[in-house]
Amino acid sequence: MKNSQWIVVGLTGIATAIGVAYAAVQLKTAEPEINTSNNIISNPTQSQPLQLEPSSSPKPTATPLQIPNSVNTAKPDPIAVTPPKDGCKISTAVVADPNPPLNVRSSPQIADGNIIGQLKNGAFVGVTEEKNGWIKISEPEGWISKNRTKSTCPVVTQQISFPPKGDSAIVKGEIIGGGSHSYKLKAVAGQTITVKKLNAAGVFPTIIDPKGQLLAGNPYTDGNRTEWTGELPLAGDYSLEMDSNFKGFVYEFLVEVK
Repeated sequence: MKNSQWIVVGLTGIATAIGVAYAAVQLKTAEPEINTSNNIISNPTQSQPLQLEPSSSPKPTATPLQIPNSVNTAKPDPIAVTPPKDGCKISTAVVADPNPPLNVRSSPQIADGNIIGQLKNGAFVGVTEEKNGWIKISEPEGWISKNRTKSTCPVVTQQISFPPKGDSAIVKGEIIGGGSHSYKLKAVAGQTITVKKLNAAGVFPTIIDPKGQLLAGNPYTDGNRTEWTGELPLAGDYSLEMDSNFKGFVYEFLVEVK
């Protein structure tokens, strides 16, 4: 009889333990879960499966870079081309003294008793020598201060180089006394060149092809020309030249190649 009571008590304990465990499982599985994607609290004990809603925020899309049509397509302004003013031997100068007349001295220095003559502004003088800021002139023979005169390089040869996408230049300079200024321009056959004089008192340049043939601007037969346009027959360096035999001149012209 005692054994039967122990069996009943044991079975009752086992049943009680199983019931407690089952209740614990039920309590754990009944705990709500939080959906971190949309902050919705769901109960997994419901009959329908948990549905995760997609985020309503649109995915970022790459925006194509918009480049204005004007970027890197605008035509540059004409470049400015001028002759050098230093580094050359001058042959002629014109007097331009702020306190005229200009003293001519027997030696290249300011000293008592060495003034041998005077010159008015605008007088042209031939230059034979330079020394320490002084120039020696031939008539009257003596020395004058260079910074009280104007002078230019008598012989100039300069290349015109257009920048990327550029096709025009304004050439501006001066020749004082005799001399020759030449500007070289590289072009290919079939291109069109336009040369236009911009100052009324200046001269139109002589246009010469790579073989030395005159295209326009003959100073003896075409001296009144102000503009010329023509198709270039050859590839190579074309020359725009101006010559002065005596007093010189100021020049300014536009050159364009397309």
